[in-house]
Amino acid sequence: MGKTIIALTILIAGWMQPLRAQHKEVGVADAAFERNGSNIEVDFDIDLSRLDLKSTGAVLLTPRMVNGNDSVDLPSVGIYGRRRYYHYVRNGESMLTGKDETVLRTADCPDTFAYSAAVPYGEWMSGARLKLACYEYGCCNSILDEWMLGLGGYVEYVPKMLYVTPVAQGVKTDSITGTAYVIFEVDKTVLKPEIMDNRTEIGKINASIDTVRSDKDITILNVDLKGFASPESPYSHNADLAKGRVQALKTHLQRLHHFDEGVVRTGYEPENWEGLRRFVERSNLEHRSEILAMIDSGMEPDAKEAAIKRAYPDEYKFLLDNCYPSLRRTDYCIRYVVRNFTDIYDIERIMRTQPQKLSLNELYLLANSHEPGSDEFCDVFDVAVKMYPHDAVANLNAANAAMQRGDYVSSQRYLDKAGNSPEAAYARGVHAYLTKDYERARALLEEARKGGIAEAETVIAETEKRMKKLAAKK
Repeated sequence: MGKTIIALTILIAGWMQPLRAQHKEVGVADAAFERNGSNIEVDFDIDLSRLDLKSTGAVLLTPRMVNGNDSVDLPSVGIYGRRRYYHYVRNGESMLTGKDETVLRTADCPDTFAYSAAVPYGEWMSGARLKLACYEYGCCNSILDEWMLGLGGYVEYVPKMLYVTPVAQGVKTDSITGTAYVIFEVDKTVLKPEIMDNRTEIGKINASIDTVRSDKDITILNVDLKGFASPESPYSHNADLAKGRVQALKTHLQRLHHFDEGVVRTGYEPENWEGLRRFVERSNLEHRSEILAMIDSGMEPDAKEAAIKRAYPDEYKFLLDNCYPSLRRTDYCIRYVVRNFTDIYDIERIMRTQPQKLSLNELYLLANSHEPGSDEFCDVFDVAVKMYPHDAVANLNAANAAMQRGDYVSSQRYLDKAGNSPEAAYARGVHAYLTKDYERARALLEEARKGGIAEAETVIAETEKRMKKLAAKK
């Protein structure tokens, strides 16, 4: 499991129940466990106020987590009588368990020792029991007696992640767009593929059409062509040129691809003033502002063009040579529909190669074919949010997946775009809980509860438990 901060529900038995062994007593209180990142943190107080050791004796206390055949020992605490302690010191020997052991002498032993340790988290630890193994040592490291004190058990509390089912998309449409700069002879509407760069420019459109038509999952709806002319001739003449040229391109494509009637649609813009304006606005022309004002004026197109030419002949000549050729263009848009997918294996295959074909609902179906919280499960939601980066549901589900992996940076980024639904408030509350912002968590979870999210009640209760524990430590 990835890095996660998860509160643990503690089931502790006998908080101050002393451990008795002949002449000694040891008590334990205020045990607390917390998963913090990749570690389990263990804290409790050891009551040593009634401990009575001989000068040559020692007591070793070793916390141990046990679950079936799995176990792990936490660093030990050793309490040593005076003579035994100095025996180790004089002879340069380590204590009973080595350098990680906390060493206490009876002479300066506190009444209460605050124990704290962390061990790497393992999946087997959920449901484990925590025990305190106690050993009494005599001379020559002989064990005189040993005890095992059960401190209770714990299970991980993991807030439930609420994934939202995206609305099923009836018809999945998409498009490929582009621009081709097809050259025509002056004042002509006859298409000649062999001149200038026409084969390359027409090839752009053909390649896009072929890409779509070769895909068995896709059906072309329309091929839309829009032709633009430049403003240097009378408007009516430019209208005829733009209309005739885009019609010639349509005829050419129709002949090549054998489309059904009505699939290829045409439109035209007699004079591309919008393109001219963009060019002038980005230029360093001396009279840029004045020319822009003329372009934006309410004058008729022919009068507008004549005014620019008359007022600023040098700059008009510059525009004629450097801008006008690019205004003569054809924009194309190939609109198509993608078939719906219901087979999980198909969806899996498509996701690996062409995820843009899949709807959010189809990706959701795939995610739920995997074990909830598994890497495969979470990976699908990562793909979904990449395909639909501005969709609130996609971001909400990706945030939940990131939280399950312990990636709170990414989850916060997704939550920022997850919308304002009760489910989003709940997810933000869970995020605040997992990052220990309990005040914010409680407020957000209360908002979610009022919005009808029943699961918020449980997380609110756990949040308040954590807040009480923190308050008690202050």
